[in-house]
Amino acid sequence: MSTVIEQPVEARLVAAAPRMPNIPATLRYDLNDPFAVRMTFPAPATLEGEEVCWTFSRELLATGLHSPRGDGDVRVRPYGYDRTVLEFHAPEGTAVVHVRSGELRRFLEATRALVPDGLEHTHLDLDHDLAELMRDAC
Repeated sequence: MSTVIEQPVEARLVAAAPRMPNIPATLRYDLNDPFAVRMTFPAPATLEGEEVCWTFSRELLATGLHSPRGDGDVRVRPYGYDRTVLEFHAPEGTAVVHVRSGELRRFLEATRALVPDGLEHTHLDLDHDLAELMRDAC
């Protein structure tokens, strides 16, 4: 069984222009980091021309489908019948994208098949992580 789930999604960039361009993005969930989700935007879709990856909690994504969540760099909220808004805040500015809620739900279902909600901690190797911290502290 794979320990990584990747799903391409189509994000719609909210901009000042009347037509919101569609941009590709990839959602990624890795068993080695069971609390986190990554959303990656390819280089051609970013202002800097470099791939951009945002990491945030799986719980934030799941709860943001139903009501506004997040008060930090990443915020998620429902929008209309089948859209979810993700806001990414950085010193350079804010990017706001719409993603179909159904795509996000399918991704979350796949992650829950790999690691059910509430059991993320059972997939952590705390002894290894502590050893790495101690090694880096020396």
